[in-house]
Amino acid sequence: MNRSVKLSDDPVDARQFEVTVKHLANSLNFGQDESVFHGSGLEFAQSRLYTPGDPVKSIDWKVSARVGKLFIKEYQEPKQIPLYLLVDTSASMCVSSQTLSKYAWAVRIATGIALAAQSTMTPVGLLGCGARELHVRPSLSRNLVMEWSHKLRHHNFVEETSLAQRARELAPALKRLTTVIVLSDLHDPGAFAALQVLGQEHDCIVLHLQDPAELNLKGAGLFRGSEAESGRSFVSHGRRGFIDSATWQSELTRFGIDYLYLRTDQPILGRLRHFLNRRGLGGSSGR
Repeated sequence: MNRSVKLSDDPVDARQFEVTVKHLANSLNFGQDESVFHGSGLEFAQSRLYTPGDPVKSIDWKVSARVGKLFIKEYQEPKQIPLYLLVDTSASMCVSSQTLSKYAWAVRIATGIALAAQSTMTPVGLLGCGARELHVRPSLSRNLVMEWSHKLRHHNFVEETSLAQRARELAPALKRLTTVIVLSDLHDPGAFAALQVLGQEHDCIVLHLQDPAELNLKGAGLFRGSEAESGRSFVSHGRRGFIDSATWQSELTRFGIDYLYLRTDQPILGRLRHFLNRRGLGGSSGR
C-alpha cells in the first residue's frame, strides 16, 4: 500500500508554500554582495606544514596520515563552490506537537536556502536521507528546486532514516570542495561518524530540528508507544535516551562542523538567519 501523502501538518497549499519559501530566500539574501553561499570559495593549491593557530578544518588529513605530521591545505583564487542539502525524510521527522513538524520545517528551510544560494550563482544539489531514492545533482535551475521541494512535501510515513549511509556515500563522490547542509532530527546513531568524515574534506553544517514532544517524554514513567519509522510497538520509560543537543554541538564543533539547534516551538527563522550570517553564509545585514 502506498502511504505517501501530502503533509497534514503543513497548513499551506502549493501556491502559499512557494510564496513562503521565496520570502525566506529573500530574507536570507539580504545584502547579496557578501552572501554566505560563496562559502570559502577557494580551489586547492598545495599542502604545507601545520603551524599553531591554523584552523582545524583546513588540516589535510590524507597527507598528514601518510607523512606522520600535520599538514594544512592552502587554497587560491576565489571561486563559487556547490552546495548540497541533505534532508532527513525519515518517519521520525514527522513527529509533531506543533503547527509545523520538523519535516515541514526542514522542507521549507532547505528550499529557501536553495533559492537564496542560486541567486548568488551557487549550484545546489539535494540528497534525501530516507528510504526513497531522491538525488538531484547541483544545478542553477530554480524550476528544479521547486520540483524537488514539492516532491518532498509528499511523505511516506514508514520511511527509515539513512542519514549515515547517504553521508558515507556522498563523501567520496564529491570531487571538489563543497558546502554540505544537513537538516535532520539526528535519530540515526551512525550519523556522527559519517558526518565527521564528510567534514574533514568539506564545509559541513548541521541544522538539528527537535519537537518539544520528544523532550516531554523524559521522566514520564512507563508508557506504550510505537516506532515512527517501523510501526513496531514498544514499552519504555522516561529514562530512555534522547538526543542531547549539547553533546551533539560539542562533538560536531570539535571536528569543525557548524551546528544549530532548532526547536519547532520556538522562533526559527531569526535564529537561522543570524547563524548563517555569523558564519558567513547569509546576507550582510549587521556587518
